[in-house]
Amino acid sequence: MRYISGALALGAALVLGSLATTAQAADAPVHSIRSGGLYAPTELVLTVGQGETRATATVERAVTLSCMPGATGSHPNPKAACAQLRSASGDFAKVTGTGTERLCTKIWNPVVVTADGVWEGRRVSYTYTYANSCMMNAAQQSVFRF
Repeated sequence: MRYISGALALGAALVLGSLATTAQAADAPVHSIRSGGLYAPTELVLTVGQGETRATATVERAVTLSCMPGATGSHPNPKAACAQLRSASGDFAKVTGTGTERLCTKIWNPVVVTADGVWEGRRVSYTYTYANSCMMNAAQQSVFRF
């Protein structure tokens, strides 16, 4: 009889323990992406490399950029880069392109820039190929200036 009561006590302890765990899980707050949950809603890895495509380019430089909650990362000017991305609503096509103030040669020596990560909670994978480094530097942008 003693073994039966011990088994009942063990079973009751297991049931009560699982109920307490379930109650704690129900009371745990749900973190949304925008309320500072587990992962930052804006976290990017930016690269610059020599080559014609993402697959064939040799990465020369890479930095991290985080824009939430503040502008941080290994990017040399994260505040300017985040401000430019915010003004473009995270559209990398608006921050790459050609500048109109500088004359560049027509030499084909392609430079590939990439951005991978998360922008305001959505996955980003972007690639742009400049004809040469002069064209990349002529583009008035700070996101890929590192």
